[in-house]
Amino acid sequence: MTLSNNISKAADDGLETAGFGTRRRAREIALQGLYAAELSESSTNSIMEHLQGFYPDESSIFSFAKELLEKTVEFREELDDHIRKRAVNWDFRRIAIIDRLVLRMAICEFLHFGDIPPKVSIDEAIELTKNYSTEQSGRFVNGILDAILCDFKKQNMLIKSGRGLQESRYKK
Repeated sequence: MTLSNNISKAADDGLETAGFGTRRRAREIALQGLYAAELSESSTNSIMEHLQGFYPDESSIFSFAKELLEKTVEFREELDDHIRKRAVNWDFRRIAIIDRLVLRMAICEFLHFGDIPPKVSIDEAIELTKNYSTEQSGRFVNGILDAILCDFKKQNMLIKSGRGLQESRYKK
């Protein structure tokens, strides 16, 4: 399957962007890119070029989408290890592909995007899974991310600044 076909498949599978805020749209585009990357061996640059062709009017949000895609792909093994530690009753390969991709993105935001509050990452992940995955995915993703966030806090792994420090809901 070619890269264009993978991106088209992502759109056909319901991974089209919806009319929300720019960061949400960027996350949806990054999710499409991750989906394409999961199904192909294409570089993130190649994937983003193709995505820009599908969304020529969205150029202002591609910077965040590209950075999220690149970092999620770069740290994939580490992100998957965090998921495996908390999804103990789940065979990792049987977790729905969209759920895995969304979990990776949110954990990547926890660790590598200091300006994004963890609450925002979790809320956005829940919304993405509600829109693009199974009926139960929102609760599953919320539970896994909440457990991982608690682990990160206990281990002082979160480095947040500015707006990223706003996390009153998750203080423990």
